[in-house]
This record gives sequence, structure tokens and C-alpha cells, in this order.
Amino acid sequence: MKKYTLFIVSLLLLAVSPATAQEKKFQLYGIGFYNLENLFDTCHDAGHNDYEYLPDGRNKWTGLKYTNKLRNMARVLSEMGTDRLPMGCAAIGVSEVENAKCLTDLCDQPALKARNMQFVHIEGPDQRGVDCALIYNPSLFQVRDAKLVPYIYIKPEDSLRATRGFLTVSGTMAGEHVTIIVNHLPSRFAGSFYREEGGRQLHELKEQLMKEDPNVKLLIMGDMNDDPQDKSMAEQLGARRKIKKTEEGGLWNPWWDVLASGTGTLQYDGGWNLFDQIILSHSLLDPDNMKDGKDVVPGKIDCSTLKYYRHQIFRRDYLFQREGKYKGNTLRTHAGGTWLNGYSDHLPTVVYLVKEAK
Repeated sequence: MKKYTLFIVSLLLLAVSPATAQEKKFQLYGIGFYNLENLFDTCHDAGHNDYEYLPDGRNKWTGLKYTNKLRNMARVLSEMGTDRLPMGCAAIGVSEVENAKCLTDLCDQPALKARNMQFVHIEGPDQRGVDCALIYNPSLFQVRDAKLVPYIYIKPEDSLRATRGFLTVSGTMAGEHVTIIVNHLPSRFAGSFYREEGGRQLHELKEQLMKEDPNVKLLIMGDMNDDPQDKSMAEQLGARRKIKKTEEGGLWNPWWDVLASGTGTLQYDGGWNLFDQIILSHSLLDPDNMKDGKDVVPGKIDCSTLKYYRHQIFRRDYLFQREGKYKGNTLRTHAGGTWLNGYSDHLPTVVYLVKEAK
């Protein structure tokens, strides 16, 4: 496998004296998530309510608009992670994509095709036809297997409803077993109960995966439609705010403190929410040597296996409206019935993992 080293390619670790210093090198990997905000093609998919994204639909979704949407999404996806890695992210979970054709067209965009980006997608039961998928660089992440675990509605009155499941992709990164769950929990219109139930089902899936391999490096990502402190994440999924409070076999949510600092990934009523989360398993942490809010120094933690290094909300000026009444808001594809030729109502998120190079 080709190795992409940390931009600070070496770190001097002082033992007894400078004369005994040893140079160590570390590899860095980026993993991201991005809600693509309605990446639909221009054709009707039988059985799906995609009519607003047809040429004669409410959004007048023409070939020109679709082509521009693909180009815009590819720009963001190709730049995610490049603040620290020239090759960008090894894997990116995405939501709100209609079908495999959209993903094929997306990965054929020059910015992604140059890296031979591939995708994992399993058609789900969502009534609008939007699914989750994983886009990945096969030179950095090798897929072992994938499955779509369904979201189960438990109320009798919901027996005819169906929504997005939990796309679970198992693979190899840096020679280790890494599993990524990509999901998009029910919307806020559905009520908190359904997202709490989604958190509980994610917790059950996590327990199952860790029973199969207690050492798996697990990342749970997606548009949670809830903030880190909400019940679905903090109680049902059990994702902790503090590294020290994350028990073995548990989960840590690094985005809790980001939201508390006053920023997020989408805006509502003039404030920020942080729905776009990437949650990490305890196996990616070194709790004895990591401190919340402090930069991780690779040489000061155990990097013999993949470990958490850093996280960020991916921001570029072009992702925001630059003028007018909504200056500073995310630049969407449509707003108020007007085509803005923008990107998404969500900002992407990225986490970086680090491992000592052998």
C-alpha cells in the first residue's frame, strides 16, 4: 500500500538525552462525512417519490443542474482532508444520494476519478429514494464486506413506513480491521422518539460488531438529525462527551465540545446545530495520554495501532453565501424556489487517524 505520511513527517522523541533521540514517522488517514443534500438524477425511479427532482418537477431538475451538482459535490469531496493530506480522505460517508447511477456519475468527476475513488451502496427502502453510501480510495481502504442493516419501526402504526438503514462497511486500513457505519436518522419532523430508537439500534449494532471482533476500529457517522447532547446520541447510543469517561467498548463523540464552542454544521433560526457527527470507538483512543481540547501529539500516545489524531468541520469560503440577506449561511442548491447552484445545507466533517509507520 502506498503510504501518505503526516505532513509533519517526523517527530523527535527525546529519551535520556538528545544523543539518544529516535526519529519516528507517522502515517495519517482522513475519514469524513458529508450530507450531499438531494443528489438526484433526472430520471424517475419506480416506487420512489422523486418527482420534485425531475425536469418537469417543482425544482425543474434538468441535466444542466444535475451536472453542476455533481461537479460541486466532487469539488468538496476531493478537498475534504486536504488541509493535512494531499490525497484527501481515505473514506467518506455520504447521505441523500438517490442511487448507484448518481454515485457512478459522481466518482467519474475528474477530481475523484483521478484518485480512482470507488463506492459502496446498497439500495434502501426510503420512500423518497435517498440512501447512504461510502466513497473510498482503494489504495488506502480495502473493503472486505458490506451490509445494510434495516432501521426497524417498532410502533404498530408505523408498520407501512420505511426509512434509511445503517450501511455497515467492513474493511482494512493501515493493516487493521476498520468498520464504518453510515446512517441518516429520521428527520426532526418525525419526533425525537424515532431518533432515540435509531440511537438504540445503532448501539445494538455496535455491540454485535464488537462481539464479533473486540479489537475492531469502529466509526459511526451520519446525519443524526440530533445534536451530540440529545438523547439519541448521549443516552441511547451512549457516545460520551469526555475521553476519560469513555469506557472500554464504549464510544466517544468529539463534536459535543465543538457545538458548545458556538459552531456547527448547519444553521437554523440563526443558530448552529451539529447533526453531522463521526463517533469513535474506545479502541481508537489512548485515554491515559489524551486530553479533551488538547492537540494529540503522536509520539506521546500509543500509535502502534490506529489512533484518533484530530477532528474538524470542513470549511471553505465557497460553501457560504457571500452577500445578501442570508450572507454567511450555507450555500444550498435551492433556496426559496430559486436555484443557487450551491452545495449543501450541511458542512462536512472529518476525523484524522494516525499510526506509527514501520
